Amino acid sequence: MRRACPLGRPGTIEGVLAETAYAYDNRTGRPPGRLVRTLGHVVPGIARVRAQAEPYADVWVARNRAALAAIERGEAGRRWIVLGDSMAQGVGASSPDAGWVGQVADRLADLGPMTLLNLSATGARVPDVLAQQLPVLEALPPTTAAPDVVVAVIGSNDLFAGRRFREGLPDAMRELVERLPDGSVIASLPQPQGAAQEANRWIDAAVAAGRLHCVDLRVSGPSSWRGLVAEDRFHPNDAGYAALTDAIAPVVRRALLGA
Repeated sequence: MRRACPLGRPGTIEGVLAETAYAYDNRTGRPPGRLVRTLGHVVPGIARVRAQAEPYADVWVARNRAALAAIERGEAGRRWIVLGDSMAQGVGASSPDAGWVGQVADRLADLGPMTLLNLSATGARVPDVLAQQLPVLEALPPTTAAPDVVVAVIGSNDLFAGRRFREGLPDAMRELVERLPDGSVIASLPQPQGAAQEANRWIDAAVAAGRLHCVDLRVSGPSSWRGLVAEDRFHPNDAGYAALTDAIAPVVRRALLGA
């Protein structure tokens, strides 16, 4: 999963970036789960959507390398960092930019240029964000521009990855909420499972304390996914991502404006 990078000296900011950020490749390092692999052999739509994962990750790796180079040069300006899973990669959409990240970026273009660092990975769970994505964020040098805006949409894979991950979701979400910078945006989990509701309590508490902004998908997500899912029947299609963007973009705008 990690790729060596010759940039930077150990102990310097550039060295930290070389060891963490430049080495990050938008992958968890795990193969697809057994159920996904099995269904992929019998349901063509699953295999076709899954085949997007590698090329879409490569797109974001290349863009992240360019963003990190701008950050090192002090030319990045306002920074927008995304934490998440395959939906932040745009899997299921016709292109990486047709996912919610690209569509939100389009809707916020009037706010001026921003440097996007998309640290998401297909298959990521909250522990992957804690162990792999947050360290990249935490390795970034301080910004002299307006404060970073961090957006985290994560947790659905934890609910469907098996009992151990489902039961661990509330504690993992608590740690994520505690480690996110003040002013970050986080999405609640709309699923009715008890683990999701317990995880949402940590999000709600942080929002009530004024620390975080919430994209509350319990009330602002699509009321029906009819016609909004890709052919794997799990990921959104372009229209589905547009519906998610309707919920996410206004909250990210408020965070960027400090409202």
